[in-house]
Amino acid sequence: MTRARPHVVVLHRWRDRYADYAAYLDHTAYDVSYVTTAIARESVPDQAAGVELVAATDDLAEISAAVAVLAARLGPPRHLVALNEGDLDAAAALRGALGCGGQDSAALTRFRDKLTMAETVAAAGLPVPPFADAPDTASVRAFAARHGWPVVVKPRRGVASRDVLVLRSPADLARLDDTPVEPRLVQAFVADPILHVDGVWTGTGLGPWRASRYVNTCLDFTFGAHLGSVEVDDPELLGPLEEFTAGAGAALGGGEPWVFHLEAFAGAGPAGEPRIVFLEAGARVGGAEIPFVWREVHGFDLMAAAVDIQLGRAPAVRPLPRGATGGWLLLPVPVSTPCRVAGSGLAPPAGDGAEAVEHVDGLYAQVVPPVGAVIPKAGGYEHVGARFRFRGASSRDVEAAIAKTAASFRLWCEPVPG
Repeated sequence: MTRARPHVVVLHRWRDRYADYAAYLDHTAYDVSYVTTAIARESVPDQAAGVELVAATDDLAEISAAVAVLAARLGPPRHLVALNEGDLDAAAALRGALGCGGQDSAALTRFRDKLTMAETVAAAGLPVPPFADAPDTASVRAFAARHGWPVVVKPRRGVASRDVLVLRSPADLARLDDTPVEPRLVQAFVADPILHVDGVWTGTGLGPWRASRYVNTCLDFTFGAHLGSVEVDDPELLGPLEEFTAGAGAALGGGEPWVFHLEAFAGAGPAGEPRIVFLEAGARVGGAEIPFVWREVHGFDLMAAAVDIQLGRAPAVRPLPRGATGGWLLLPVPVSTPCRVAGSGLAPPAGDGAEAVEHVDGLYAQVVPPVGAVIPKAGGYEHVGARFRFRGASSRDVEAAIAKTAASFRLWCEPVPG
């Protein structure tokens, strides 16, 4: 017996409403089921046709078993939706195994394997830092002999700056495992500021896009620094950046639409002109507060565009309204997780050494775990110490608000025994 409604499976790992699945998928026209974790279960839509819990949504064996249970009840899935970067590899492999529509492992490679990605972009004539495969310590030593120190060594399929190493001299080679558990890439170190560019490539040209400059870096955040981002409003930079982004979109997209989160170095050339160099890109919505800022400041839902593409539908694109500048800030957890929140606030007590403030202009949303809440041990940028979102008339205004918040906010946590 053929089911009247096609079955769509969603891999879902967020507790917060990063994605509004009920708005993207008509749960009366599709049987929409969810494979999720206990932490993220509360944000699954009530209209779900089925829910299976797993310990991790990137565990291929676990999610395969969960999808088999759902398929026995609802029929073979027509599509598999996965929006988090950490779930893309498992989702692509499962699509191939099930014969689902959407991106399979071969199509995903140029977006997830950083060596293939760099080769693809370099072949298109865009600037890329010198790079090479790094199967062992000897290959890294040889690369540094050719290109100089420092060098960056990272997993070729890593996420969120996991296991990224900056090696500054031959003595640092001792930090490398000579038999790595996963393939690695080595790149020349670039000291220029890092931008991220987010938006939609339609398959033939740039759709809506915004460029932002990081405040600190994703790698700094893993070592306890705050991480922020402020959208760029400098026209002298945005012009060349638009041309660069369009080139990368075409090179990696291969004529197909994709939602992109692209990172690039932005320095200055000999005459002071912008010098843009490719870092890496993902075929997914950017993490942290990017999907919220796009919806709340710009009125455009990047997650909706990503779902459309994964379902084989053309994403609805339109120009973004002018005038609004967005930004965000993440504060790290001050102790090891899991931990329990003991207190927080923008106005720390006297003697703390931070500026006491009651209000920050431009701060329009914050996600701060309440006293008594337990922050779980989980990767990514959701379960952090605190998250803030900003809007303003200019990059300068937003950056000032980010700096003021980072300097004044405090979070006190206690480790959870065991």
